[in-house]
Amino acid sequence: MGIEIIRADISTLRIDAIVNAANETLLGGGGVDGAIHRAAGLRLLEACRAIPEVRRGVRCPTGEARITPGFDLPARFVIHTVGPVWRGGDHDEPDLLSACHRNTLALAREHAIDGIAFPAISCGVYGYPRDAAAGVALAVLAEEQHRTRTPHRIVLCAFDQGMADAWRRAAERLHVTVTYG
Repeated sequence: MGIEIIRADISTLRIDAIVNAANETLLGGGGVDGAIHRAAGLRLLEACRAIPEVRRGVRCPTGEARITPGFDLPARFVIHTVGPVWRGGDHDEPDLLSACHRNTLALAREHAIDGIAFPAISCGVYGYPRDAAAGVALAVLAEEQHRTRTPHRIVLCAFDQGMADAWRRAAERLHVTVTYG
């Protein structure tokens, strides 16, 4: 089916999995993370607490991904990934953001997820510039989709028109075919 760009609240989507732009604790936060935790209910917080810490206070290091059930969400699964904080672009931010998308897709394949929705990872309070993040995300998603063909449906879910436009510009710049929902 390909890559689709939509404007919506990711926590309302009926799809196999949604991606949570989480923090390293996985215990909720603001923005997308807070919205997903509120919509999923307290069992999501309990499931996240059950994920072992890899070091004190860190259940998911930057660039990695973890999976939980979706609980009260329309999505069956939540794949939590921690994007990099923007520090000017010279601190491995593009590589870490790429790793978020690759590791998320690897978990999706491992769990036979056919449809997945991504938010704009790191573009909120982490300060990653939208156009730069959009280019990284689309490059990785297009490459991974051509390499593996699964998941079949990849949705880029923008909360506002500015992010949807950033993804559209990146798709045009990178010659990635997308549809708009």
